[in-house]
Amino acid sequence: MSDFPTDSSPVDGSAEAAARQQRFFARFLNEIPHLAMLGIRYDSHGGNWLQMAMPWRDDLLADPDHGILASGPVYSLMDNVAGFAAILGRGAFEPHATLDLRLDYLRAPEIGATIIGRAECYRMTRQIAFVRGAAHDGDPEKPIAHVAGTFMFTGSGSATPAA
Repeated sequence: MSDFPTDSSPVDGSAEAAARQQRFFARFLNEIPHLAMLGIRYDSHGGNWLQMAMPWRDDLLADPDHGILASGPVYSLMDNVAGFAAILGRGAFEPHATLDLRLDYLRAPEIGATIIGRAECYRMTRQIAFVRGAAHDGDPEKPIAHVAGTFMFTGSGSATPAA
């Protein structure tokens, strides 16, 4: 996890810190087998939010005859987007556990569309991150799913600062 900014990294918000965080997220996605298999990739991020993309693939369909995407890949996308948003909200890469993650499916994505997942950490307490977000297939105003989650940071205080 060496690409995540450390104590000696530039202050939060610098271009160098953002580039290091981007490399960290991309490397993490490539090293986790099921995320790499799903083709989930880093898209963009800010101080407390992250966006990832998952390209459409026919082998991810639950019902190939009707073009219905399986729910598992969407859940995996949003679980990871929310977890990374919690890390950004915490300002450090630190062990954490998912306390609750709710995904409400609103509609099926368009056949062939890349699914974009975006989540933000909107509140951070001493140990708990509160995250919300949405997945869409091209128009953020027409989401395919909403996510809400809480994450508990379990580290012993030896976190790697985000910037």
